[in-house]
Amino acid sequence: MTNETQGSTHLDDQLCFALYAAQRAVTAAYRPLLDELGLTYPQYLVLLALWDQGETTVKQLLSTLHLDYGTMSPLLKRMEGAGLIHRTRSPHDERAVLVSCTGRGEELRHRAARVPGALLSATGLDGSDVARLREELWELAERAAGAAESGRARRR
Repeated sequence: MTNETQGSTHLDDQLCFALYAAQRAVTAAYRPLLDELGLTYPQYLVLLALWDQGETTVKQLLSTLHLDYGTMSPLLKRMEGAGLIHRTRSPHDERAVLVSCTGRGEELRHRAARVPGALLSATGLDGSDVARLREELWELAERAAGAAESGRARRR
């Protein structure tokens, strides 16, 4: 933020609004690509995590995807109903629920591999643009999480 926009109450000067607008636009750009796969954006994220990690716990998925249980539970239920994932109790800890891809979920992996390239093509971004943006956004996420944690600690 420049000195001119610090303390501004103009909507277009707000970092949060620029992030919100970008997130909505990117999600909308993904929609037709994911519609071809029969997936919603959150379902795509769950499958990406499972393809990376293999069978994992719901708790680990919550952490990986930065979601809360109230969002994750119905999402996983819909995905299981669609035959994309399977949920089972851990044999080592009955409190833990394991999530894995079904054969149908694994079959989508090959088709989904074209999604990132198609999005780059649609947006006109190149690999270096994406790498720079991703790095800056992860740094912002880390800083904002630290600020949020600091705020929670002050309220205690």
